[in-house]
Amino acid sequence: MAAFILHLKSCLPSAIRSLILPKKAYIRNTSGMAGGLQPASVVVLPRSLALAFKSFCQANSGPLPLLSQSEQDKWMLPALGTAPEARTVCPQFRKYEFGVCTGGLTSLEDYAEQLKDMVTFVLDCSFSLERALGIVGLSRRNPAGLSHAGAYKTTVPCATVAEFCCPLVVTMRPIPKDKLERLLQVTCSMAGEQGQPIHIGDPEAALAFTSMPGCTVMTHLKDSKTPASCLTPKTVPEVHHISQDPLHYSIVSAAAVQKIRKLEETIAIDPGNRGIGHLLCKDELLKASLSLSHAHSVLVTTGLPTHFNHKPPEETDGPPGAIALGAFLQALGKNVSMVVDQRALSLHTKLVEDTVKQGVLKSQIPILTYQGGSVKDAQAFLCKDGDPKSPRFDHLVAIERAGRAADGNYYNARKVNIKHLVDPIDDLFLAAQKIPGISSTGVGDGGNELGMGKVKKAIKRHIRNGDVIACDVEADFAVIAGVSNWGGYALACALYILNSCEVHGRYLRKAIGPSRALGEQNWTQALPSITKEEKMLGILVQHKVRSGVSGIVGMEVDGMPFHGVHTKMIQKLLDISTEHV
Repeated sequence: MAAFILHLKSCLPSAIRSLILPKKAYIRNTSGMAGGLQPASVVVLPRSLALAFKSFCQANSGPLPLLSQSEQDKWMLPALGTAPEARTVCPQFRKYEFGVCTGGLTSLEDYAEQLKDMVTFVLDCSFSLERALGIVGLSRRNPAGLSHAGAYKTTVPCATVAEFCCPLVVTMRPIPKDKLERLLQVTCSMAGEQGQPIHIGDPEAALAFTSMPGCTVMTHLKDSKTPASCLTPKTVPEVHHISQDPLHYSIVSAAAVQKIRKLEETIAIDPGNRGIGHLLCKDELLKASLSLSHAHSVLVTTGLPTHFNHKPPEETDGPPGAIALGAFLQALGKNVSMVVDQRALSLHTKLVEDTVKQGVLKSQIPILTYQGGSVKDAQAFLCKDGDPKSPRFDHLVAIERAGRAADGNYYNARKVNIKHLVDPIDDLFLAAQKIPGISSTGVGDGGNELGMGKVKKAIKRHIRNGDVIACDVEADFAVIAGVSNWGGYALACALYILNSCEVHGRYLRKAIGPSRALGEQNWTQALPSITKEEKMLGILVQHKVRSGVSGIVGMEVDGMPFHGVHTKMIQKLLDISTEHV
């Protein structure tokens, strides 16, 4: 179900002394009328409010696309014709006083004096979608005008300007999956933003309660909304399915998709010759980052205590990737928390404190633990008051986190059982699978990491000791990397690409308010960098955390030196993320 933008219809400010909107219930399907006339909606209000209302429309150009306005001393519709014609075309109005509708009118003649001090605004309307539907072979509204698309008030507020505010109002249309991307491309190639989707999927995720459908008037403004052929990779939209429960699709430009696929390809090299190439699934990084981009609250976990004979038993792969992702999520204004083993709580608390002191993290990340042992315990941890309808987190991310095998144990790559060092955080991922609204991502490089259950058949077939060590717990998205830290870096970089993408940004903000590109500089500073990752690894060394392969306490990860190997990977990811297409 795709929600498409409709014009403003209610909740105008109480300061408006007299606001008049045309409402002719039997004018329908006007985009199919001869002559190419422009269907529109009209707002007439006092001159003293005209500048603020114009700014209000400009701040909400998606739901309130302003076509034109009358001169300051004339109330007539621009390019509409003479006054008698205007009244013939649109004989019905609604009158608002102090923000409240006080009745309907068939003529404005009794208000001639007031209209001298009022300004008329002409707004585009939802009927502009009709032509796009026809182009992709979908039926339009009933040509006889006996039906219309339902209009709904949402809980999404438009950007407030002065005293002007209102909720976003949308129409909904059922669109066959195989027509969705083509329809999206057509609507995006038409002038303006009217008709482009602001939500694709389960309508309950955006809607609150219904409102009466709107109507239009016909102006002499020519309807110029014909599909353009000048779409570029930066503006060509693609649709990607990111959630089944609730059903949700996201939108992103072809250029951004190309970059993220390049990131996925870059981190998939196999420096340890483990055979991870057999585990790869296309676009897992893309779908994981899209899901994270829509999330409000993210829970990150890490920790694979492979060095069971040392204190601490943790390795240098995992925490850097988790912190790098957390730093970028913070920059996007999302709530970020970490859940770790109770045994390692003190260590991770110190790691986070030190990263804040050294500027790797902007602010503290809450560190949580989970030692429950039942589905009910996991649900209570993930949801407010244990209610699955009120999840605390939208997305769970595991980066180089020990994953439970089919026999209930946890193994390092050498088949050594490390269950005594691991808390059952896997239960949170299992519980999330049954809670609508929570998605999950697992990042791994060997098959024994939490979330890799999604590719366990390939792990058992192609990874050494895979028949024993393979994680049995799935995540919605399985990001495979040569080193798990690289997967964390890549997720941060993919989020940067998405939130710098105009097409995705518009969809995120539901065409309301200014573009988030204004904050791009802060996002750049939040990206992983060689300097920050060197500081992060140095902090781990100070706390005696060892390399995963060699067991050395030093500037290396998975037996490979930071300088010369990991620095090159970080720079490659940054170059891909910031290059201009």
